[in-house]
Amino acid sequence: MKKEEFLKRLETEIKISRFSEHTLKNYIFFNQKLLYFCDKDPEQIDKQDIKNFLASMSDKSTGSIILCLAAIRFAYSRILNKDPTADVKRPKKEKKLPEVLTKDEVKKLIDSALTEKSKLIIKFLYSTGLRVSEIVNLKPQDLTLDEKTGIVRRGKGKKDRNFILAESIIPLIKDYMEKNPQEHVFSKDKPLTTRDIQKIIKRAAQRAGIQKRVTPHTLRHSYATHLLEQGTDIRVIQTLLGHENLNTTQIYTHISTEAIKKVKNPLDSLGGEE
Repeated sequence: MKKEEFLKRLETEIKISRFSEHTLKNYIFFNQKLLYFCDKDPEQIDKQDIKNFLASMSDKSTGSIILCLAAIRFAYSRILNKDPTADVKRPKKEKKLPEVLTKDEVKKLIDSALTEKSKLIIKFLYSTGLRVSEIVNLKPQDLTLDEKTGIVRRGKGKKDRNFILAESIIPLIKDYMEKNPQEHVFSKDKPLTTRDIQKIIKRAAQRAGIQKRVTPHTLRHSYATHLLEQGTDIRVIQTLLGHENLNTTQIYTHISTEAIKKVKNPLDSLGGEE
């Protein structure tokens, strides 16, 4: 089987499995890279080829390597009924805490956006905790502004879920949608790309002088952490974020600094001065 036919069949398998567009792009990308790196037909790829390919990706993150292995495993098991990754050791996922903005940094980020639309997008992400892939596909009919709620249709895992909106953002969204009647909340015909929103946030962060790496997902992390700090039950946060497993949500208990700040340092309880 030639490379092109293999990749075409892989695309068909992914679509039948109803994976997201994001997964489709990643799975095609990694399998294409593997085939052209090895310069072999798909049937000839073996375990050593995959190890050599992974070694060439030494500058990539652990997450990228894990995703690459998943992409190859899916392709070869579905199309050739074999798994050349079976004895390839999967790297351990790095346990890094996600970056979180303070409330003051969120405000600076919003204030540093150049247009009212950009400000609204940042406020919307922080107000809802939506993934960037979810906000770009949002349509006016998905919002029930009088009840301060909305619905994500076919989010991660192909599941619908409800989200809440801040009271202060309701009049801003109403005004924006009245002035811009369109197919999607933030775009006319086609959805904005996730890259469009990443650029908006990156530029706003640069203008705000925020030294942290700020992405749309940083606002999601910040939303969850700030909810936890104000006393919201962790299971409610799990539901709002659309996490299937509570363990995924519990990462925010390790990020929150409010409880740590309230701890009395033992040195301060010694009393007296030298």
